[in-house]
Amino acid sequence: MVGIPPDGGGSRWAIEAHGLGKRYRRRWALRDCSFRVPAGAVCGLVGSNGAGKSTLLNLAARVTRPSGGSLRLFGTPVAEAGVLARCAFLAQDKPLFPRFTVEDHLRLGEELNPRWDRAVATRIVRSGKVPLHARTAALSGGQRSRVALALAFGKRPDLLLLDEPMAELDPLAAHEIAGLLMSEAAEQGTTVVMSSHQLSDVSTMCDYLLALADGRLRLAGEVDALLSAHSLVTGARLVDGVPPELARHTVVESRVVGRQFTGLIRPDGPVEGDWRISEPTLEEVLLGCLRSPGAPPLITAGARPDGYDEHGTPEVAA
Repeated sequence: MVGIPPDGGGSRWAIEAHGLGKRYRRRWALRDCSFRVPAGAVCGLVGSNGAGKSTLLNLAARVTRPSGGSLRLFGTPVAEAGVLARCAFLAQDKPLFPRFTVEDHLRLGEELNPRWDRAVATRIVRSGKVPLHARTAALSGGQRSRVALALAFGKRPDLLLLDEPMAELDPLAAHEIAGLLMSEAAEQGTTVVMSSHQLSDVSTMCDYLLALADGRLRLAGEVDALLSAHSLVTGARLVDGVPPELARHTVVESRVVGRQFTGLIRPDGPVEGDWRISEPTLEEVLLGCLRSPGAPPLITAGARPDGYDEHGTPEVAA
């Protein structure tokens, strides 16, 4: 899904961060994050509560300002006012005016956005059979999500930032909203960055991934590249700790159950020894990396900015 921004201009990178950080008094909510997300990607943003997901989205939406580093959207510094015209941000609480009708919200969107596409917004609302005359306070959670997404897509954004868009929805409504999101993003060529606690949403909807833990970037890149960089090894436990033939590789996480050793590794060449080797699932990779803060981060070649290595560290010139 990687491509050129929908307007045909600007950078091929929807988001590019260099040493990005946000500090609240003595606590860093986000620190030393360097990555890039290509235009046209559907990017999952994952991590536990307090990992820095909402902070990153707020920085990209210019709700808050960074304490360090830089952030560019389509090659333009996020501090420049014009860049926000290309972005839409939907917060987790999906803020709508409770006494406004659905039609009132659509008219407001048209008044505030010069690129407003009334046909798209109306189609999204009508396809869910949401009555235009209804006040939003009387709508169900799924209906409010649909109205909020109608406002976001009606803006015709090149970049759509979503903070837990399926949170608090029942499974049927979540499935409906996920389908709506994917179809509209594909039709409009929108780059999507979506935070989620549901790893199933990420695995089925996203082709790109950012994983955060304790305010630091743990994984970044194409889902296929991240999966192929890891292997799941299982075999008999013959020694305490990590077996020596695996120690030459990057061991992300390991556990022992009875006499069986299981390890999530990043192979550095062939794996020697009598081991069963399989490709892990995305959930196994994510959980292993997020549970193991001592393991080095992994930023794929496509996700790392120029001048940074696979761990997101600035390269030292020779």
